[in-house]
Amino acid sequence: MTAKLLPTRTVAKPWGCDTLPAPFAAPAGERIGEIWFEPDAALPDLLVKYLFTCEKLSVQVHPGDAQAPFGSRGKEECWLVLNAEPNARLAIGFREPVSAEAMHAAALDGSIEHLLEWHGVQAGDFFYLPAGTVHAIGPGLALIEIQQNSDITYRLYDYGRPRELHLDEAVAVAAGEPHPPAMRRRLGEQESAVLVEGPHFRLERVCGLPDAGLAARFSAAALVVPVRGNVTAGGLAVAAGHCAQVSSLGDVGFDPKGEALVAAPI
Repeated sequence: MTAKLLPTRTVAKPWGCDTLPAPFAAPAGERIGEIWFEPDAALPDLLVKYLFTCEKLSVQVHPGDAQAPFGSRGKEECWLVLNAEPNARLAIGFREPVSAEAMHAAALDGSIEHLLEWHGVQAGDFFYLPAGTVHAIGPGLALIEIQQNSDITYRLYDYGRPRELHLDEAVAVAAGEPHPPAMRRRLGEQESAVLVEGPHFRLERVCGLPDAGLAARFSAAALVVPVRGNVTAGGLAVAAGHCAQVSSLGDVGFDPKGEALVAAPI
């Protein structure tokens, strides 16, 4: 088995935080919104990020593969909430069906924020967002995002910040529908679970030692992300806050008291 640590990139964002939860630290004077791991050529299709929010993110949407510009992939993603301040919220989908015309008008006047379905969240909440899902993230959150490796984002509304909006592109790909309840769940503190089974990637949460079938379910290269505790892989000690790419899970050692995510493309 071979293993390597993926390089880490720290990204400042206007909605980011100058104080981050352990094991992370923000450089002095910077507001860090994302910490992500550079995909390797052996697994170019997946991207893992930590997100830290101290202000609202834009109301936005991502296209699917069929809707993305030629030569690009779309973006489906999922979130696992790690920390949430009291009253922290996420918006995913609409409370009721919304037409394209009504969505466009609401984005122009800012009322789109009130059409979205906002969820009060806590650590352990998990959400899967198909491409076309209109969404927003509120302040006071730390979460892990696993996504198709794509940077295509269409902003519908940005609270008056001077960033480009993409109303026509966004409305063209957006699903003006509620988010299916089956695509979200609340996990127990020590609950191992299969979180995603396609169409683009598989994701599992491993709390403590994995079951005997994990290595078979991830029979090729995969990403291993320790959330609590350490993982050993191919002679590497991988601490929380890092991401390892492994050729197989056969010799990966999981922390009996830890938590890790395992992801691979399908």
